[in-house]
Amino acid sequence: MSPTLVSLAVGVLLGVALLGPAFDRRSLVIVALAAALPDVDALLSPFLSGSTNAVLHTIFIPAVAATVLYYDTTRRETSWLRGRFGWYGVRVAWIAIAAYAVAGIGVDLFSTESVALLYPVSGRYYAVVGKFVLSTQEGIVQTYVGVGDGWLGLASPGTTETHHVASWLNPGDD
Repeated sequence: MSPTLVSLAVGVLLGVALLGPAFDRRSLVIVALAAALPDVDALLSPFLSGSTNAVLHTIFIPAVAATVLYYDTTRRETSWLRGRFGWYGVRVAWIAIAAYAVAGIGVDLFSTESVALLYPVSGRYYAVVGKFVLSTQEGIVQTYVGVGDGWLGLASPGTTETHHVASWLNPGDD
């Protein structure tokens, strides 16, 4: 499990890059909290085996949130979010969902600890493994995309029943 501080930092970078005119202290805190929120599933690990990097690291949470936000802001006659917070709230909400997906889930997906992307439908952990190196002798060296073997170097260390992701609350095996 990558440190929560890394997810928080990537979320802040996304916020700084994307918030534009909505950039202020409050919006940056909302985006940073959204980026750190998936790591809260470590609190469930003493009670629910295999919950770290699974329960809140599922791709369904940002997908459902984006669907609800899209419906509220474009398909309804009067948007609740736009009516309450205006364009500012809509922009911050979209960027918070992006921070949740990219900084909260994506950072852990590219670590060796892995993420259960399809939890609870599937308890299988996935990790994108490989390297990207700029070398003075060999140029660009990458091992994420293999020629002939497939497109993406996905590894699976196990399922929520067989694989333990160490966290600050539950560092040992379940």
